[in-house]
Amino acid sequence: MSAVTENATPSQASNASSPAGMAKAATGPAMAILIMISVSHMLNDLMQSVVPSVYPILKEKFQLSYADVGLLTFTWQLTASILQPGVGFYTDKHPKPFSLTFGMGCTLVGLLLMAYATSYHHLLIGVAAIGVGSSVFHPESSRVARMASGGRHGFAQSLFQVGGNFGSAIGPLLAMLLVVPYGQHAISYFGIFALAGMAILTRVGFWYREERRSAKGKAAVAHESPVSRSVLIRSIIILCALIFSKFLYMASLSSYYIFYTMQTFKISTSTAQLLLFIYLGAVAAGTIAGGPIGDKIGRRRVIWFSILGVLPFTLALPFANLTWTVILTIPIGFILASAFPAIVVYAQELVPGKPGTIAGLFFGFAFGMGGIGAALLGVLADHTSIGFVYQVCSILPAIGLLAIFLPDVRHKST
Repeated sequence: MSAVTENATPSQASNASSPAGMAKAATGPAMAILIMISVSHMLNDLMQSVVPSVYPILKEKFQLSYADVGLLTFTWQLTASILQPGVGFYTDKHPKPFSLTFGMGCTLVGLLLMAYATSYHHLLIGVAAIGVGSSVFHPESSRVARMASGGRHGFAQSLFQVGGNFGSAIGPLLAMLLVVPYGQHAISYFGIFALAGMAILTRVGFWYREERRSAKGKAAVAHESPVSRSVLIRSIIILCALIFSKFLYMASLSSYYIFYTMQTFKISTSTAQLLLFIYLGAVAAGTIAGGPIGDKIGRRRVIWFSILGVLPFTLALPFANLTWTVILTIPIGFILASAFPAIVVYAQELVPGKPGTIAGLFFGFAFGMGGIGAALLGVLADHTSIGFVYQVCSILPAIGLLAIFLPDVRHKST
């Protein structure tokens, strides 16, 4: 039996075993579900990205210190990252088809609290609610993407994740257009996206429930890891180390690339923002490519290349002129981003039957590393320079050498 069949739900295992079943999964209702879950991811991450985008307005209105702003970020990141593995673990044991709608509802409540907050404590509760919404959304939506994949787990994970990339890029732009001119109450406008997400996810919930019902009464699928317990633990630790190197480096670009290019090359803010947009476009392209490539050639090969293969480009970046900086950030963004879908699916294959737990663990860890990394790199930049930060970060992909110790979990696409 292939790893894909072993890791599928009972209904997937029976449907995916025939060409007709796979065709239905690829072109029928499952494809529609994948698109809906990707769009929902875009809406979720769009609203999540609004939180830091409105800090300047909130800081001025509520007379917040930088420590107050830091506590807002800490509260948001804490609920958005640390809770995710717990949510995934619980829903692996007790699936909740409409939990996604509930999570989007939490985000809606958080946005409204922020929009009409009259005190700092209300803001804290608001960002916490938004974080809870994200914690519920990511592990459960990753599970749905896997259920709807028809065996093309990498493709499904990439399609799901790229929606989040687009949402994260669009959110700050919309905040600039809506909140900056009209003030704090305009945050409530983003509730429209939450309502749209709830409507979409309710439809997904009905599909999820029917999939659960159709699986009942069928032979249970054995969920045994293809590796020993010691190899499994070692592999998860290595994958976390790779996530650390990937997201710490990406935090250096997403948070400080504008400052770096403005300071180093004396360009305008608008030009620097355009360069950041080019990099983010490469990240989106890498995200959508990483999963399908892993389906074809194997997750381990993608992980190996996407982490270590970027090293020559990151080492060259701190010494490049403006033209080469723009050129280098394209393969850097593409190659690094291709790793995450492959890592999540690879880990799910190592721990079959626990897709929510694994998705929660890695999404939560990735968010945490991004937040902590941005803060630590900011401190380092304050004490040295932005250029020095990029010199230090340039060697981070060398941690990808650890991928040599990952087991080669063979899988098939049929």
